Amino acid sequence: METWLTWENLAVVLAVAYLLLAMRENIWCWLAAFLSTAIYTFVFWNVSLVMESALNVFYMGMAVYGWWQWTHGGQTDDGVAIHTWSARRHIGAIGLILALTLVSGSLLGATEAARPFVDSFTTMASVVTTFMVARKVLENWLYWVVIDVVSIWLYLDRGLQSTAALFALYVVLAVVGFVQWRRRMSSDA
Repeated sequence: METWLTWENLAVVLAVAYLLLAMRENIWCWLAAFLSTAIYTFVFWNVSLVMESALNVFYMGMAVYGWWQWTHGGQTDDGVAIHTWSARRHIGAIGLILALTLVSGSLLGATEAARPFVDSFTTMASVVTTFMVARKVLENWLYWVVIDVVSIWLYLDRGLQSTAALFALYVVLAVVGFVQWRRRMSSDA
């Protein structure tokens, strides 16, 4: 377990770098994301968080997609701008998260997975929210606050104290990120 804790700490440092760079809309955030999620894939597998491990494989792909979106997405092929979603779109996203959580949690309930419904919720919500980050949807930061609070409990339950501390920091930084992106969006309008 000691080796995994060392890897966990490295993943934490890279994850903090990702978030700080993302808050500043710095393209290098996606490299930090790729590296931290590659490490976390194995860390989570080692503590039987199957969905969290799978989520980090997804994150590696999203790091590539996010980099592409931020450099080539948008109507003018120069990257996407920060924008908001309608209430209807948020209702759809939340409904999708809940439906996927029920299906995934039910399937995982038949396995050795730890905390199948909580693990499924944080995973499914993170999938949707990561897409929102890649598309620069302002409200992604608010989704992360909810996901991160639930994740803190999950990681403490699994003995991942460094990761739980990271997610406590994420809660604070998500609020700061929301404020920064909202200001940037207002100044670009």
